[in-house]
Amino acid sequence: MRGNRTTIVAYVLFMAALATVIEKTVTASSAEGPAARQARIERGAHLVRTMGCNDCHTPWQMGPRGPEPDMTRALIGHPSDLVMPPPPRLPEGPWIGVTSATNTAWAGPWGVSFTANLTPDPDNGLGKWTEEMFIATMRTGRHEGKGRPLLPPMPYPMIAALGDDDVKALFAYLQSLPPSTNKVPQPIDPPDGQR
Repeated sequence: MRGNRTTIVAYVLFMAALATVIEKTVTASSAEGPAARQARIERGAHLVRTMGCNDCHTPWQMGPRGPEPDMTRALIGHPSDLVMPPPPRLPEGPWIGVTSATNTAWAGPWGVSFTANLTPDPDNGLGKWTEEMFIATMRTGRHEGKGRPLLPPMPYPMIAALGDDDVKALFAYLQSLPPSTNKVPQPIDPPDGQR
């Protein structure tokens, strides 16, 4: 009989401890309410502005002061309606690459890269991505954290130097954008013998 009481007491203590853990988890989840989420999104927006994400992921247009990002197409990547001709061959010398007038297509020894659609569109952007996939991509320099290497000019080493909270803030901001159905072309390998 005494063994049963010990088991019952142990069970009651276990259930009390479990209830405490659950309560703390729910409380922590409540802390990530609308205000905390908004603060994270605002931090991500600040990082996008200060790190220059729009310089490449937002197509440029000619403005009153010269070329500038077209913020009506913020972070949609290379415009799908802009089909690029083959890049010009670079002359001998210190040049390493060329870029399109929209600043969204780049060519060099790696081939041709097109800046990605960072909006949350599920078919053409980051809509199906998880926070974990985004973090892995920024840490490894590989698409979805495990695929092909990210190509120039993507400065993923700079983003990899950020703390997890900042990378999560970037993702939260990008997920808060209006989705764009803009379909970015796949990278183009360099011609044989030109790597």
